[in-house]
Amino acid sequence: MVSSSKNIVIIGPAHPLRGGLASYNERLARAFQQQGHQVEIYTFSLQYPGFLFPGTTQFSTEPPPKDIHIHLAINSINPFNWIKIGKELKNKKSDLIIVRYWLPFMGPCLGTILRKVKKNNHTKVVCIADNIIPHEKRIGDDVFTKYFVKPVDGFITMSQKVLQDLKKYSTSAPSKYVAHPLYDNFGDKVDKAAARKNINISNESSIVLFFGFVRQYKGLDLLLEAISILEKSTNKNHGIRFLIAGEFYEDRKPYDDLIKKLNIEEALILRTDFIPDSEVKNYLCAADVVIQPYRNATQSGVTPLAYHFEVPMIVTNVGGLPALVPDQLVGLVAEPNAESIAQKINEYFNLGADKFLPGLIEEKKKYSWNVMIEEILKLVF
Repeated sequence: MVSSSKNIVIIGPAHPLRGGLASYNERLARAFQQQGHQVEIYTFSLQYPGFLFPGTTQFSTEPPPKDIHIHLAINSINPFNWIKIGKELKNKKSDLIIVRYWLPFMGPCLGTILRKVKKNNHTKVVCIADNIIPHEKRIGDDVFTKYFVKPVDGFITMSQKVLQDLKKYSTSAPSKYVAHPLYDNFGDKVDKAAARKNINISNESSIVLFFGFVRQYKGLDLLLEAISILEKSTNKNHGIRFLIAGEFYEDRKPYDDLIKKLNIEEALILRTDFIPDSEVKNYLCAADVVIQPYRNATQSGVTPLAYHFEVPMIVTNVGGLPALVPDQLVGLVAEPNAESIAQKINEYFNLGADKFLPGLIEEKKKYSWNVMIEEILKLVF
């Protein structure tokens, strides 16, 4: 355990940018501060050019955090800015830079900044790699990632799959799998009836929640087909409705067309605007079960959310999801096809939430921010 106080810079999304990466980075900063370290975040003045961003806006409507020093500094497409920020961070001589890597597009920007920093022969660099090989591949991915990894002293991954993917690019730097800590920064668990009232959902139905940005790899279409199977079956006595909560990060028309074709409108509650941080707890606590019908996955930020609010999960048998959601203990694991997903939804409601609550409460103890901090520091000090 590293006991001395460190000066730390986190490079990655933070307020006024929104989304899971920003929430994570701010929570990580607080965790380091609670242990006596000095922390700043360098975030993006321009994260993506507009044509690369699939949502409605990149910016949060929430007030800025008062307890974290955030620099709105990095322009992801301006090489002159990369050099400027690299020199600034080199001269700052922080003990540690923690950099998030989730998309090869960021490789040239972040790789250039880090190369400048490393010239001070003092600062250690740890990358928290959300993805090394992206879900949606583009020309240049391989070259950009190779460029990024070279100045990094150590890697943390939050799934075993990313740890394996990393071996393609970095064989000398130490690397470690550490489970995604709990998202405990969205407030405390609230009563289900109160949560539903807060977001105007009836108490009469059982609720299956699909939460987060809608992208092809997350398998919402598989869930819609599974709903159709359930609707046609004789097991409709559960009174299930499906709450789809999250913004479309791709064309929604194919999903709307599929919903109409399957004639499942009555089974759905669509809340497809961005869910602000202040509302997250209501959506999670309103649910009887969270479903992640992903086609492929590394890890998911939805899983630690469900753990924090003690909501059982149904996940597909892809990537790191089954390891994070032990079958029959904290939820159920389906195969990534509509028939299996429908079967597991039906099985869940036959078993009931009470079967899974003891396992959830015990299993969530593993996902500590202190563990993440300890492993980051041990990697390079």
